[in-house]
Amino acid sequence: MRLFIVKIFILSLLTMSIQEVSAHKKIETNNGILLVTFGTSYPEARVAFANIEKKVKDAFPDVEVRWAYTSKIIRRILKKRGNNIDSPSEALAKMGEEGFTHIAVQSLHVIPGEEFENLKLTVNAFNKMPKGIQIAKLGNPLLFLDEDNQAMASFLDGKFADITNSKSALLFMGHGTHHAANIYYPGFQYYLQQKSDKYFLGTVEGYPMLEQIIPQLKAQKIKKVVLTPFMTVAGDHARNDMAGDEDDSWKTILEKEGFEVECILKGMAEYDDVVNIWINHLKKVYENL
Repeated sequence: MRLFIVKIFILSLLTMSIQEVSAHKKIETNNGILLVTFGTSYPEARVAFANIEKKVKDAFPDVEVRWAYTSKIIRRILKKRGNNIDSPSEALAKMGEEGFTHIAVQSLHVIPGEEFENLKLTVNAFNKMPKGIQIAKLGNPLLFLDEDNQAMASFLDGKFADITNSKSALLFMGHGTHHAANIYYPGFQYYLQQKSDKYFLGTVEGYPMLEQIIPQLKAQKIKKVVLTPFMTVAGDHARNDMAGDEDDSWKTILEKEGFEVECILKGMAEYDDVVNIWINHLKKVYENL
């Protein structure tokens, strides 16, 4: 009888302990979202970030959303203007100190290049922090899986099909990189050209360059080229390297080659359908927290 009472007592203690631990976990769990981008110093370009934030908050109405820029140069420029933006590590450290335990970090990069790889290392370092962040997970960039490329190509074709014809082509300016992930640009060019042979994608710092695309335009007897950035925002590259009046801008070079040129200064994140691809990545990560 005495042994039976002892067993009941121990069982009661265990049940109470489990309930206390469970209640403690419920109280302590606090989810957050961190959006990470390269950044921009152009106020006009930040309309793209405003659109992303609105769409994310609509999708996650009860979750706090923070921002971080990966570019140290951009952060320094903005700090001189009185606008302090955290790096990813700073933002995560602050969120940990403020009691966030589960954080979904969404990359707003276009391809999984060097910036994305560095961000992945940072996010992984913040997992299972003592008395801090328990879980931090990173969402994939815009173009990652086949389904992302398919969705992006379908959207762009639906958006810009009316611009192209037998004498008019659409040329996207991507950033480009020396990282192996640059292969995503000619890879996505393939997806685009399944929609129309009047779509072209070049890069500023990778492959293909503008000099590789001009002969293709001439071979098709194109007379007019519409330029638009294949970047998250229409920032420095779009406004200067693409649409600027300097001798080395794409606009000037194409005009000297005899093409009529029109520029659309609108970042990819200004289009809701593009932002939805990022949000789909974020939802998958958030669900796994």
